[in-house]
Amino acid sequence: MSRLTRRTVLTGSMTGLALLRSTLSGLAQQGGPLPPDAIDGFGGYDDDRLYRDENGALYRRRGGQYVPYSGRESYGRPVPGTETEPPRRRALDETLPPDSQPGRPAQRPVVERPVDDGPIDYARAYAAVTDDPFPVQAFNWKKANPVFLRQEVSYPGRHEPGTIVIDPRAHHLFLVQPGGRARRYGVGVGKQGFSWSGISTINSKQAWPDWYPPKEMIARTPKLAREVTKLQSGVGVEGGTRNPLGARALYLWQDNKDTLYRIHGTLEPTSIGHSVSSGCIRMINQDVIDLYGRVAVGTKVVVLS
Repeated sequence: MSRLTRRTVLTGSMTGLALLRSTLSGLAQQGGPLPPDAIDGFGGYDDDRLYRDENGALYRRRGGQYVPYSGRESYGRPVPGTETEPPRRRALDETLPPDSQPGRPAQRPVVERPVDDGPIDYARAYAAVTDDPFPVQAFNWKKANPVFLRQEVSYPGRHEPGTIVIDPRAHHLFLVQPGGRARRYGVGVGKQGFSWSGISTINSKQAWPDWYPPKEMIARTPKLAREVTKLQSGVGVEGGTRNPLGARALYLWQDNKDTLYRIHGTLEPTSIGHSVSSGCIRMINQDVIDLYGRVAVGTKVVVLS
């Protein structure tokens, strides 16, 4: 090959490479599909990690948006060449079920636990939870006040089965059952100045939720200000073993508005039976996991005065 011919081929190759880069850049800006061998190192994706929602579905992130991933995974990362369907873009602000917000690297999915209506065995009920996305330490029920442990009791109240009734003065939460019975749990409630009462509805349920404290709470708690970070939906604490909402949270709404109150787990199980919170209803993590599996979105919640 002559020197002139070789120079022409190389020039053409460099021009083609420049055009390829330009084409890929244009596709990324337009939101169109990128070829699997795109030259940015991740095939057009923001990173080489997978994200899992609470239902176990996998996503990848491209241009700040989530697209479903249909291939195999290995240690939270995609296996190249295993996708079976073309990805569909999903905007970050596209409405998803509250339990289905992809937002953190893929982890073990939440276990669907069968409801156990047999006799309550405290050793088993309060044992360590090791098969959830995050571990839950065993609760030392032998040292707890037995009146605040989970138990089946008679319930002469007027509320229909399936209703959650909270008695802040007694520090009890009742899940009303048929036949004049209820499943009772000990709870921590709002301290003086933060108590509330009324009727609300469970608008959503989340496992290991992120916590977004109100700005007022951050302002009056310097220690909290050092713990929060920028998350997908604002400033807060990512779900996990250091999150004050614990293993599960039930979000309470009134008249289609968020009350900002939750029924949730806690990092401080010894606070159960006391008035210590900022209005939320806190439970032992094992208890809130049990309650979470028994109630559905739309459940009526009555907080007594």
